[in-house]
Amino acid sequence: MDTLTEMSVYRNNKAKIVLLLVVMILASCNTVKKVGDDQYLLTENKILIDSLPEKRAIIQNLISQKPNTNILGYNLRLNLYNLAKENTDSTYQAWLDKKPKRRERLTKILSAKQVERLGESFVIKGFNEFLKNAGEPPVIIDTAKTNKSVERLEGYYTSKGYFNSKANYTITPAKRKKRAMITYNVTRNKPYFVDSLTHIIAAKELDSIYLKHLESTTVKEGQQFDLDNFNSERERLTTLYRNSGVYNFQESSINFDIVRDTVQANDDQNMDIVLNVENPRSANDSTTAIPYRVNRFEKINIYADYRFDSNIAEMDTIQHENYTIYFKDKLRYSPEALTNAIFFEKDSVYRDLDYIRTNRQVTNLNTFKYPNIDLNQGSQEGLLVADVYLAARPKYSLDASFELTRSNIQQLGIGFGGSVITRNVFGGAETLSVSGRGAIGFLDSEIANESISSELGGDINLTFPRIWLPFNTEKWIPYYMLPQTRLSIGTNFQNNIGLDRQSLNSVLEYSWSPTTLKKHNLELLNIEFVDNTDINDFFNVYNTTYDNLDAVADQYQDAEEYPELAKLFRENDNAADNLQLSIPQGTDGFIDIVTSPGFTISTEDLQTVRSIEERKNRLTSNNLIFTTAYTYTQNNRADLTDNEFYQFRAKVESAGNLLSLTENIIPFEQSESGEGLVFGVPYSQYLKGELDFIKHWELAPKNIIAMRSFVGLAVPYGNADNIPFVRSYFGGGSNDNRAWRVYSLGPGRTDQVNDFNEANFKIALNAEYRFPIFGDVNGALFTDVGNIWNVFDNVEDPNAQFTGIKSLRDLAIGSGFGLRYDLSYFVIRLDLGLKTYNPALEIGDRWFTDFNLGEAVWNIGINYPF
Repeated sequence: MDTLTEMSVYRNNKAKIVLLLVVMILASCNTVKKVGDDQYLLTENKILIDSLPEKRAIIQNLISQKPNTNILGYNLRLNLYNLAKENTDSTYQAWLDKKPKRRERLTKILSAKQVERLGESFVIKGFNEFLKNAGEPPVIIDTAKTNKSVERLEGYYTSKGYFNSKANYTITPAKRKKRAMITYNVTRNKPYFVDSLTHIIAAKELDSIYLKHLESTTVKEGQQFDLDNFNSERERLTTLYRNSGVYNFQESSINFDIVRDTVQANDDQNMDIVLNVENPRSANDSTTAIPYRVNRFEKINIYADYRFDSNIAEMDTIQHENYTIYFKDKLRYSPEALTNAIFFEKDSVYRDLDYIRTNRQVTNLNTFKYPNIDLNQGSQEGLLVADVYLAARPKYSLDASFELTRSNIQQLGIGFGGSVITRNVFGGAETLSVSGRGAIGFLDSEIANESISSELGGDINLTFPRIWLPFNTEKWIPYYMLPQTRLSIGTNFQNNIGLDRQSLNSVLEYSWSPTTLKKHNLELLNIEFVDNTDINDFFNVYNTTYDNLDAVADQYQDAEEYPELAKLFRENDNAADNLQLSIPQGTDGFIDIVTSPGFTISTEDLQTVRSIEERKNRLTSNNLIFTTAYTYTQNNRADLTDNEFYQFRAKVESAGNLLSLTENIIPFEQSESGEGLVFGVPYSQYLKGELDFIKHWELAPKNIIAMRSFVGLAVPYGNADNIPFVRSYFGGGSNDNRAWRVYSLGPGRTDQVNDFNEANFKIALNAEYRFPIFGDVNGALFTDVGNIWNVFDNVEDPNAQFTGIKSLRDLAIGSGFGLRYDLSYFVIRLDLGLKTYNPALEIGDRWFTDFNLGEAVWNIGINYPF
């Protein structure tokens, strides 16, 4: 046995021994170590509703005590807590006094004070505190909390109309000592129903509004009693009245009377409901009621550039479309910019909806701080005066940024930038931003042959708080939809993992949001010019492509037989063959010679060389990408604490169509292959579509199932037979299929044919179960499914093409587990991906062949992948 083999066996045996020791330690933990002799550790809660098991989360959450958390059945946090020793202070003192003169010897070496402090050290006390904080104390069955759970169960079903429901519990000790489960039994009995619904509304105007919208009521005759329906009806009426002119309506004015004796048991389960809407009491006399009434706007005042020390009497005013605008010295804003942001109108009824829209649109202007709106009684009852105070943001502001990032390609990225923002540029609340940015990235050595990437760029952005078009769009996109127009121009210099490039980009973009959940984005024009500045370095960057070409060239190294090729090779002492193609003269010359008519070469080798030539030409050619794109997004997530939500995004992108129409009118310059050229650069032409859907379910607090599905297809046509590299798809990486490194998956059933594998069709499906472990550390189990393919383009390799339903068997499957550390503002995650199903292998060997740590991929990421 050679030395390497011995070392390998040693490492394997060492790993097995360590793993065995860990298993023995965990198995030896006494779960009930800290459970008293007269106590029970809660192992399970079982809920029976009318003798049937109930597992819905809404019912399970009514139980006060829940068993200790576990990971795949193992009580990790409980056992960590059990490892902590109790009374470390007295234990330490007992240890000091256990042997004669131990305390005296330690005092001579240290000092009396230091000996005492030793008991407070991490080794003596701190480690135990860590175990307690990271762990979880045993959940001991507490009958007081159990009775509380019974009350909650009865209260819940009472709220659902089961007024005579009864609940009890039984504690069943387990066979293993000091453990028990609790079974909750609920007998609901017959439910009660709404037999009739009448109403008593004190204010006549409110009674009229109620009758007009009676069909929308959530409490209906014949319906089973449900307290949630009554709460919903109170919310509905409050919203209805406050959007019908009653600006001061309070939900507390609504109550329901139940006319029914629910205590006496009889066969009649019907009840009569009376809706009461009372008038509010006077602030000065609680016995006097002031009728609610519908209010209309008598006057609307807008105070521009308002400050708390402003003297309104000294301000000038102008009238614009029934609005009175107050200002001092000079009005810096166009009246339209101000009035378009206010949705109150003279002589119209007050609506809460208009109040909310005004707040949103004023904030959206990015020119004023959050508005202050006061509503006061006008010249008589039922008339309102609205005072809208607009405090200006600073005219100029300077922002600077510094950030650390982690991506599929970069192990660590350091970004920095700054911008100067100018507000109200043209007097219409426009915003001008001039920004610069730079970045340095430390690259993954297994992806790139360079260790550092750099980027330097700048942008000029001009934002208008309206749709900037030669015709009026307010009819279709009113101002409450927060319309914006963005004009942008920028440049970027990249020294990246591929060829160094410079890009110029210009965008004309419109966006609007009909609701807080939905957003539309239309990029009317997005022009990007990509200039590859170091094309001669292609074969130095794309090493795999070079190796494939050099492998073909190995057959033609004989100088006597192929004298025209002799000058293309260079000596290489480190290679098995001492000759290699030089770069770029040798590589480019070899491609030109062997693909010329008359050179004798096998069909297979010629196909390989032509494929390499095609890829080189595509990746080194400059690109002019002239696109129009529309994106629709919908997101019902309430806030960052909402763990039950969905996100949907759909995008359609068209490239080159406007240029193609122009070419039909004014013929462009043509390349040798017949492509239309603009300023000497062929323009891209393709149609692209994407669908992206994310859904989260919260099974229990911090126990979440997250799923994502994505499909994208870009079809070249007309002036192009492929998709630009910067707009193509790739597979693998920390935010995709985590069992493969970025750019290493696919296309199809190929196996890392190129250094950076990309294609124009992608399917990605991801599922992840997230759960707490201890403290801010969470875990995850995940499965990633997906791949990329070539379709409708110039790639001829059948292994890389999508040919129909049968190609779905080339979907790669990766699975694994991960750790997440929650820092509140962001999450650091570590994922281990294992190749569960590898489409690059023979069909019979695809499942679990590479499912081992040797083929595992570690991914470090910032925040969740979806």
